[in-house]
Amino acid sequence: MFKIRGITVASLMAILMICLVQGCGVNYSLSGGAIPENLKTYSVAFFENISPIVNPSLSQTFTEKLKETIRTQSRLSQVNQDGDATFEGVITNYGITAAAVESNTDMAALSRLTVTVKVTYKNTKDDTGNSDFEESFTQFKEFRGDFTGQENSLSQEIVKMLAEDIFNKAFNNW
Repeated sequence: MFKIRGITVASLMAILMICLVQGCGVNYSLSGGAIPENLKTYSVAFFENISPIVNPSLSQTFTEKLKETIRTQSRLSQVNQDGDATFEGVITNYGITAAAVESNTDMAALSRLTVTVKVTYKNTKDDTGNSDFEESFTQFKEFRGDFTGQENSLSQEIVKMLAEDIFNKAFNNW
């Protein structure tokens, strides 16, 4: 067994592993990673669905998921309007397309549900406006078979991914 100044290499490795697992008191979490200290509140306006195809519950589902994502992954307090960080926008696309076609028929073997959300983010505490953005975010899920039986779960998964993307763009500079 090797020793360095009376400490075995195995003991040194164990101490190092404990520090890595416990983080040695340093928090490297991405949750709320780059939220400026002067931001205390956020508000999310209702995202209207202006897509040619309208899922009647998508606007409410998306708006609530974005609020929840920010609430659970940051220290910010939610307010109904005029937050230090504001999110507003519209759902611009909710559509199904063929992702793969069977070779012996012209039927779709794999379909894709795509949702696009146009978001305007403003950090009212940033006088430079450098952190503000207006951007479209798109996510999709592929599926096989009947859409109506899968629509709710597919929409939920896409909404979750979109909310994460928007959170990361606003607060983690991704």
